[in-house]
Amino acid sequence: MAEPERSERRMRPAPLIFEPSEAASDPEHFFDLEAMEDPRELLARATELALAFQAATDRALEYQAIAAAQLADPRRFDRLTADDIARRAEWSEDYAKKMIEFGQDLLRAAEPGPQ
Repeated sequence: MAEPERSERRMRPAPLIFEPSEAASDPEHFFDLEAMEDPRELLARATELALAFQAATDRALEYQAIAAAQLADPRRFDRLTADDIARRAEWSEDYAKKMIEFGQDLLRAAEPGPQ
């Protein structure tokens, strides 16, 4: 079964501004949100951060899947089994198989030419 095309444009996430190490070590400090007094401004910035973290998570998952597919490629002399990949990534073997398949789909979609 063919995957639906990804025609929607990726939303550009809000920039994640790195915090100074002294501020990051304070557990009550999180991107200066605790200092915001206007609830509208707090909601807007917290929403931007949530969307940025979700976008970063989605992107990282895609890269995990691509790496898993590349590591499992039977053309590699040093290819890994799904079980090997699962242990390295701390996944179950079933999840590793799904990620390998997802990564293969992403790699095929990135190839030039007819699909």
